[in-house]
Amino acid sequence: MNETTGKQGQSGNKGNHGVSRRAVLAGAGTVAAVAAIGFPNIVRAQSKTLKVGVYGGYFKESFEKHIFPDFSKASGITVEPVAEPTGEAWLVQLEQAARARQAPADVSMMSQVAMLKGMSAELWAPFDMAKLPNAAKVMPHLINKYPDGKVSGVGAVSWYITLVTNTKAYPQAPESWAALWDPANKDKLGLLALVSNSFLLEVTAATFFGGTKHLDTEQGQLDCFKKLAELKNNVKLWYRDEAQFEAALKSGEIPMGQYYHDVTGLAAADGNPVRSTFPKEGGINDSGSWAVSRASKAGDLAHVFVDYMCQPQVQALLSRKVGTAPTIDRKLTDLTDKEFAAVSSDIPPIIPRYDLYQAKSDWLNQKWTEMIVG
Repeated sequence: MNETTGKQGQSGNKGNHGVSRRAVLAGAGTVAAVAAIGFPNIVRAQSKTLKVGVYGGYFKESFEKHIFPDFSKASGITVEPVAEPTGEAWLVQLEQAARARQAPADVSMMSQVAMLKGMSAELWAPFDMAKLPNAAKVMPHLINKYPDGKVSGVGAVSWYITLVTNTKAYPQAPESWAALWDPANKDKLGLLALVSNSFLLEVTAATFFGGTKHLDTEQGQLDCFKKLAELKNNVKLWYRDEAQFEAALKSGEIPMGQYYHDVTGLAAADGNPVRSTFPKEGGINDSGSWAVSRASKAGDLAHVFVDYMCQPQVQALLSRKVGTAPTIDRKLTDLTDKEFAAVSSDIPPIIPRYDLYQAKSDWLNQKWTEMIVG
């Protein structure tokens, strides 16, 4: 069991941490003061411009303040920030623009489901991995590939959803996701409201059926739906508004649930009686990827940017400044044990089954409504 009750070095408006990172479900903003990171193999490209899609508000401001200036200083490439709308609206815009051979952004941060949908439409230009030496450090599950093996997306950022508790209500931290099913927790839980953002099917499979491979078949999916339905009496709030659940967790009104590890750590560091625990089955590791539109004429510059973002120094600073988990092995970074524990865990994670949310979205949503939240 791995838990944290505090966190160092997050920047930004604390009132907006949950919304700023997660409302987008595609990764999150990357905030880091990256200085003196060079490009020994790159010819500086003065007057070259790259359009980078990032989510509006906090993320765009953070990129403009911390990332883009340092990247431009190191590479000679000027960045034109593009504010992405949330959800899959950006994917639709990119697809429509690509048909007209236009690229609203050259490189964009995309959610995993949007990545898969874009791959089906062959929207993403394959990366030339020879031009991304630092991408070799990115963990394999954060690399997206076309059926022919070509790389379509490279992990940008990742974060964890964990088991959270109010420390006054629960002096001892739970050790397993199975605590959600404990009859003693009737009417005490706050859980994410959608099948596609709660990843509770995966939690159920990992906790009771030996792992997420149990979701490979429709029968396995039904097994997990039925087991998940058993905890309905324990749920007080199926939440879409993160701030609502966070306030209820702090007050003890809803003393247990699932929430974002880094945001919970921030609340604890502010003196609130809350904790985030990585259960023995693992925390839920969600992520966003960098992808390049096929319509982009700045593919070479996009490669420079993505390779820059994969550097250990950048990933470590992201962890310190914005609370994202490194997309590379922690041993390649200079993060201390405390800094790493604030954003991640050595316990193998539960990886969401994004393939299911693309292939069986309607059926899963229907069953979720019928059996879980209906």
